[in-house]
Amino acid sequence: MSEKQTKDLLHGVTLEQILTALVADYGWIKLAKYIRINCFANEPTVKSSLKFLRRTPWARTKVENLYISMKTRGKG
Repeated sequence: MSEKQTKDLLHGVTLEQILTALVADYGWIKLAKYIRINCFANEPTVKSSLKFLRRTPWARTKVENLYISMKTRGKG
């Protein structure tokens, strides 16, 4: 997949929309297994997770990559 295609999948999509789509598709438990961060495993909420992801670039990158993977598989 080229870099241009990757950027197109994220273009115009907010972090909140990405997280909401992932939670709807995978659920918090499965999401915590795919991306091992505490905000997904311990009393997860969209609000607390967004706060963490906005401050933590490596975690945000993992979430965005999982979203791209989900979209390229035709889910969501």
